[in-house]
Amino acid sequence: MEKVIQTKFNKIKIGVSSCLLGENVRFDGGHKKNQYLFNTLSHYFDFHPFCPEVAIGLGIPREPIRLVAKDEKIKCVGTKNETLDVTDKLKAIADEQVSWHTNISGYILKKDSPSCGMERVKVYNGSMPDRKGIGIYAKKLMDNFPDLPIEEEGRLNDSVLRENFIQRVFVYQRWQILALKKYSLKDIQQFHAQHKYIYMSHNQLDLKKLGNLLAKPCDNITLLAKEYLSQAMTLLKSKATKSNHANTLQHIQGYLKKHIDQDDRQELCETIEQYSNGYVPLIVPITLLRHHFRKYPNDYITDSFYMCPHPSELMLLNNV
Repeated sequence: MEKVIQTKFNKIKIGVSSCLLGENVRFDGGHKKNQYLFNTLSHYFDFHPFCPEVAIGLGIPREPIRLVAKDEKIKCVGTKNETLDVTDKLKAIADEQVSWHTNISGYILKKDSPSCGMERVKVYNGSMPDRKGIGIYAKKLMDNFPDLPIEEEGRLNDSVLRENFIQRVFVYQRWQILALKKYSLKDIQQFHAQHKYIYMSHNQLDLKKLGNLLAKPCDNITLLAKEYLSQAMTLLKSKATKSNHANTLQHIQGYLKKHIDQDDRQELCETIEQYSNGYVPLIVPITLLRHHFRKYPNDYITDSFYMCPHPSELMLLNNV
């Protein structure tokens, strides 16, 4: 398996709620254009905009819809006319999009939407809502593609969640490229090796489970691949902590112990400690490590994606 390098000419396909790209599809005829998506991520992502409410035939403008609890079920109905029940239509329209959903590497949804909200959507039971719902379209999307990286635009304002989502998108897309060919256990093991330190920065116990999965005898490569992807994407949903990153950086530093002198080792240790204590961002120790590995290349580290998980122009490691 060759290492896949993302370039500006090879954009990643991403689903997105249409209103976030400035399309006037909301109930009031307006939009919720997100400047980060439009001005920054559009250079790296090939967006596929979709509005399920328009797709099922609701007009522009239209009566707003909301989630309500009825008979222990969640329904999506009109705010004024509850006989307007679009629950089944929103589920069906999600199923109808499976063909292009299969080919995307992530999805960015509109927060709080009764159709597209990923979490904490208002559910009405009487006049008092609880923020415990999931948009009907979003829920069906997640049921159909449980491993697909999905995030809400509001949560992308958090630098850690933003880096987490974009990292997952790049990992998922690299897996999709691998899955296009007739792969072997060796290919999956190489994929695992390339992402080992990314996994380590998220959850070391789950990393060990992934390693154990690949160490078992393989009778069915398809089932193994499905289980591997499921465990890997679940692992990556957990936030990478500073302590886990510091531990990962120290592991990588170990590959230099025979090459750099005491002063350089001390500088690396101090820089990793500064990161761990929150004095410098992650890009600082990574840049220092890159410097040393340019002088003393190591094939395993060169093939690893930990120190280059996504385009440096996004500057995601500058804020975590």
